[in-house]
Amino acid sequence: MKFQVISKYTPQGDQENAIKKLSSGAIKGNKFQTLWGVTGSGKTYVMAKIIEKVQCPTLIISPNKTLAAQLYEEFQTFFPKNNVHYFVSYYDYYQPEAYIPSTDTYVDKDVKINDEIDRMRHAAVQSLLVNKDTIIVASVSAIYNLGDPKQYDNVIKQFSLNQKMTELGLMEELIKLQYERNDYDLSRGKFRKRTNFIDVWTSGTDEIVRMQVSSGKISSIEVSKAPFGSFKKADRIAMYPAKFWVSENNYADVLPDIQKELDASLAKLKKQGKLLEAERLKRRTEYDMAMIRETGFCSGIENYSRYMEGRKPGEPPYSLLDYFPKDFLLFLDESHIAVPQVKGMYFGDKARKDTLIEYGFRLPSARDNRPLKFEEFEAIKKRTIFASATPADYERDHSSQTVEQIIRPTHLLDPEIEIRPTENQIKDIIAEIRKKVEKKQRVLVLTLTKKLAEAVAKHLEENKIKAQYLHSEIKTFKRTETLANLRKGKFDVLVGINLLREGLDLPEVSLITILDADKEGFLRDDTSLIQIMGRAARHPEGKVIMYADSITGSMKKAIDLTQKRREIQDKYNKEHGFKPQPIIKEIKDTFKDQLPEEETVLPKKEFLNEYIKELNSKLDLARRNLQFDKAAQLKEKIDALKKKLKD
Repeated sequence: MKFQVISKYTPQGDQENAIKKLSSGAIKGNKFQTLWGVTGSGKTYVMAKIIEKVQCPTLIISPNKTLAAQLYEEFQTFFPKNNVHYFVSYYDYYQPEAYIPSTDTYVDKDVKINDEIDRMRHAAVQSLLVNKDTIIVASVSAIYNLGDPKQYDNVIKQFSLNQKMTELGLMEELIKLQYERNDYDLSRGKFRKRTNFIDVWTSGTDEIVRMQVSSGKISSIEVSKAPFGSFKKADRIAMYPAKFWVSENNYADVLPDIQKELDASLAKLKKQGKLLEAERLKRRTEYDMAMIRETGFCSGIENYSRYMEGRKPGEPPYSLLDYFPKDFLLFLDESHIAVPQVKGMYFGDKARKDTLIEYGFRLPSARDNRPLKFEEFEAIKKRTIFASATPADYERDHSSQTVEQIIRPTHLLDPEIEIRPTENQIKDIIAEIRKKVEKKQRVLVLTLTKKLAEAVAKHLEENKIKAQYLHSEIKTFKRTETLANLRKGKFDVLVGINLLREGLDLPEVSLITILDADKEGFLRDDTSLIQIMGRAARHPEGKVIMYADSITGSMKKAIDLTQKRREIQDKYNKEHGFKPQPIIKEIKDTFKDQLPEEETVLPKKEFLNEYIKELNSKLDLARRNLQFDKAAQLKEKIDALKKKLKD
């Protein structure tokens, strides 16, 4: 199916020009282009229209999970008939394996995997293999090692009615696909054996496949919605791997190569007099090899990925980008953050691995289980569009064209800017806040430290102003809940640090006050100031007050650019007779895939425990993805089912 944007919007202002130029450049094969769009100019809509024009599979990389989730929701809205997927790190908690020589402390790998996000990752990859109309919104985890796409594709198993098969043979095929047998607790990525059939909970879907074998062939295939829906008959089924680490070859075949590297590493360590390290490496590696030999898998098997994928030392790993066709389209959203982020991933991983290798915890080949180097990432990118309100030198220098998007569809202007002295600044802020509160408008106050943020919020409360503070020590769930409460008017002023920059859509905010605006540094450089001021550009009365006793180079650069844009926007509005329109935006959940309004058929009572377990998994995901209404709905349903169990 072709990509089709379904939206009540039509291109406005600079959007039409941006869509035309950037889609034309992508069709011509331009490697790098930049969409330089002011905050609130509808860059996401322009990206969607470019995808519709170019008509090829698309990857959108966002700097963090929260922004990725927002984009995922928006692209689902724009492309309801196409395949839009979400690919981020599936760890709720991740402590990588590490060693600290100064304290002789070894930290074992410790992870908590989010089962639902793991399913979404598999669903994204599986869609790429069968659907050309696939859009994946991803975090920077897209550049991490994912396994060979050819091997993943080659091991996909087709099962059909009357296919020659024994029960033992069927279970062996499932184990090759990395499904685990568990006859007592069926969950995603596992299968169970019953007297007359085998149930498989597939990796990328919420489906259970039931297959029956009799007289040496598959006599029945049925599919049900997990955990216990009604089964429907099927003639055939494609079974995708339960894990990305799969191979059409036997993993045990690579053991001689691992042994050869182990022998060389042991000899080197002993020559250096590192007998303890040599013994440690010998025991750990031989244990892993024994597990691979007996079960085809081991904990930390990704550290041997170079051998399993047939890569040479130093060759780039396979990542999500390799699962896309060669002509795919790539967007780097908030590129001024995403580009440096991608650049730094390899070096952080290498530093940790070097220490593990030096002290005998891993073989040198573990280095090849890594994220892409930036130059490798650049080599894969064929048609890339950077999108940012503040593109950095890298984007502008490498782009064949940079298209500015200054005019907003709402015709809102960039905010007015005032510079005021720091003397009596809190008293002045309180007076300005009271003016805005009378109009039922919201205010952001930006500080440089957490301590000051808390103190300012407390002082405002003491002056009978409803205020809260926000900083990095507040958990993600609470942060987003706080932002939602600000928009709802449960309080009027939010005090924070740099968490009020990229990706926050707060159309009720009409005033931003910046304390210590003249303190040069990361939080007050021109990029940060432009992003901060952009938060006030979503309100017709948008205003920024900088408290400073001098004008720094960063302040001047940010103010000059903002005022220049404001003049262009004002001139355009007057020439065309437009008036700035307020943004009316619903306060809604991040994800659209809500529960059905009501489950009309519940599983039998003996299956309720498993059903509750599945609902708890969805409740956990809803909470982590900040879907408040959905979480409340799930919690209410779980409580009702628990009560039913007791009755």
